[in-house]
Amino acid sequence: MKFTLSWLKEHLETDAPLDEIVRMLSMIGLEVEGVVDRSAALAPFTIAHVVSAEQHPDADRLRVCKVDTGSEIVQVVCGAPNARTGMKGVFAPAGSHVPGTGIDLKKGVIRGQESNGMLVSERELGLSDEHDGIIELPEDAPLGQPFAAYAGLADPLIDIAITPNRADCLGVRGVARDLAAAGLGTLKPLDSAPRPGGYKSPIVWKRDLPADAMDACPIVVGRHFRGVKNGVSPKWMQERLKAVGLRPISALVDITNYVMMDLGRPLHAYDAQKIEGGALIIRLARDGETFHALNGKEYTLDSEIIAIGDAQGVDDLAGVMGGERTGVSEGTTEMFLETAIFDPIRIAMAGRKLGLLSDARYRFERGLDQTSPFWGTEIATRLILEICGGECSEIVVEGQEPEWRRRYDLRIARIAELGGVAVPEAEALRILDILGFEAKPAGPGVYSVAPPPWRGDIIGEADLVEEVLRINGYDKIPVEPLPRETSMPQPALTPAQRRVSLAKRTLAARGMVEAVTFSFMPSGQAALFGGPVKPELMLANPISSDLDAMRPSILGNLLAAAGRNANQGYPDLALFEVGPQFADATPKGQSAMATGIRAGRTSPRDWSKQQRPVDAFDAKGDVIALLELLGAPTANLQVSTDAPDWYHPGRSGCLRLGPNVLASFGELHPRLLQAYDLKGPVVGFELFLDRVPMPKAKKGATKPFLKLSPFQPVERDFAFVVEDGVAAEQIVRAAKGADKVLVSDVGVFDIYAGANLGEGRKSVAISVTLQPTDRTLTEEDIEAVSAKIVAQVEKATGGSLRR
Repeated sequence: MKFTLSWLKEHLETDAPLDEIVRMLSMIGLEVEGVVDRSAALAPFTIAHVVSAEQHPDADRLRVCKVDTGSEIVQVVCGAPNARTGMKGVFAPAGSHVPGTGIDLKKGVIRGQESNGMLVSERELGLSDEHDGIIELPEDAPLGQPFAAYAGLADPLIDIAITPNRADCLGVRGVARDLAAAGLGTLKPLDSAPRPGGYKSPIVWKRDLPADAMDACPIVVGRHFRGVKNGVSPKWMQERLKAVGLRPISALVDITNYVMMDLGRPLHAYDAQKIEGGALIIRLARDGETFHALNGKEYTLDSEIIAIGDAQGVDDLAGVMGGERTGVSEGTTEMFLETAIFDPIRIAMAGRKLGLLSDARYRFERGLDQTSPFWGTEIATRLILEICGGECSEIVVEGQEPEWRRRYDLRIARIAELGGVAVPEAEALRILDILGFEAKPAGPGVYSVAPPPWRGDIIGEADLVEEVLRINGYDKIPVEPLPRETSMPQPALTPAQRRVSLAKRTLAARGMVEAVTFSFMPSGQAALFGGPVKPELMLANPISSDLDAMRPSILGNLLAAAGRNANQGYPDLALFEVGPQFADATPKGQSAMATGIRAGRTSPRDWSKQQRPVDAFDAKGDVIALLELLGAPTANLQVSTDAPDWYHPGRSGCLRLGPNVLASFGELHPRLLQAYDLKGPVVGFELFLDRVPMPKAKKGATKPFLKLSPFQPVERDFAFVVEDGVAAEQIVRAAKGADKVLVSDVGVFDIYAGANLGEGRKSVAISVTLQPTDRTLTEEDIEAVSAKIVAQVEKATGGSLRR
């Protein structure tokens, strides 16, 4: 929201300096984004008189001008087609900076003629895009005076940020009202007295809306004008509109724009002689119906959009933009004024569907003063009659004013309880009164408060408290430290919450790069991870037509990223993402995952490093490392071969803790790589963070003390012949369980299969480390433990010791 200081003072009687106004605006919640002194850049530019303008002897399109600057006469070479003897324009002396072009002027010679400065256009001053000629000023423009002051550009421009709930401050008067309540001046009265109509309007309103859609336009007010002269709007109005970024068009259009920016009340002007049938009809558009807007574009409407038209068809997108056919022009002598209330949600949806953003839509979709159709019509009537002349008809009304009146009890004590500062009762009532609230006593320290019609955002006592605190000043709320419940500060995150950052650091430390992707993906790709997508996981309003399903696995997004990297010449990479994936639409169907992939080879091309294709054990190593740092009991994990079907069968597995699957890992299925146009191998893993059990709390130290044995460990090797289907893990677990005191480590170091072992059999060799803690082992001790190991493994696997 932009406005000039002088514009603000049209509504606010104040002597406060600009700095104080700017400070107070921020203190009451209207954050100042910038203050622009437009006169500073235009300081060198003055009003000058062209004494003579003669044809350049060596150039057809140039003129040699003698320019009286008020202090001297200088020669200027000018190429503007409208440069002529006797005119007054804007002169830029040599040495000045031209803001519209960024050029610093210097004395020079153009085609043999000396030129000292220039006569400038509006674009060269940065005032508009107009550059067909130099600026022409009236004959009475004061010679030698600064152009900025003459053009009203010496008025500071204030730009404030408006939150969506403060629609009342989308007009200068609303801002002035807040400043008056804050004690920075007095709000001036607004002249909205009714103007009597001299005749009956030849145009009436009709609402052709379904019974269940009457709230699309609960009320509309109109007024007919005849004998108007649609010329140029007054200079003061043009200057204010230009200051806030609006281009003056004609008096009738400028008046509607001015009332919108001044009071936050959008209006629309029709050329009454272009309206067919003597009525304007408010209705829902028909599917496929087209509309030619004032911006020169054609839009196709649907049955959810509010339209206004006549017997000839639609010519107004209600609350968003008017149409070309019935728009006013320079020749308009009869005008019909529209002032309506439209449903904010329908206006927002229409603008979003059609990609149309206008100042009117911006205000309608945030909610208007429900009484504004009447006072808005009267204020616009006064301006039209004063500027354009003519006479007005009686007003025509269709519908009824929406019910906006409501009351809330305000307990004065709640101001201190909720806001932390005690505001005196009289001061709280004064603030509410100036803001337009009506407060009536309802008991000791209690008032029944009615919000004004322009404050649709007030919906309870807490909002009333906020209004008092806001105007009283947030800076007056005392700073109080929060009480400490313990002498030691408590961690901000729970152990479960810290897992996300721990997982990211762990995977990054293993050389993987974090990816951040959407939580949705193409439904065709989503079907690769578990079959057809469930209907509840399909998006009703996707941000892109191809991202139409919630992702059932993060692997799909990582594979897509890997494909893009491979296309750019980076086929060897390792990516991970920590985020959600979705099995169904219920809260339990969302799982927090740590997912990663490795593609191509294990290391970059380097003569000193050995390269190899990535395999399932790389993915398993990532998962095990992550589980260890998350505190999972990795020694108790079991490996099964029932990984989901998007993994390669026989080259993948699941890590289980009892019946719970903590993670899946392995080489990805060739069918999946083909769908993503990736060359293998690619391995991946999916870890369910929520399924990893929290480490059990231990008394005392979080880590056990290091206990080193003074006795020499003993290593023994065993080879067992087992069936092909027996996992090496079974042998390792059985060997560890043979003697939990002496057996400290078991590892597989060889697997052999040959004809001498028989069909469907293999040899698995393990190394067992025995670590005594109280004495040196004798041969008898070692033989006894070895016998236990052999017996335990044979019992668990059905195999036998290889002889």
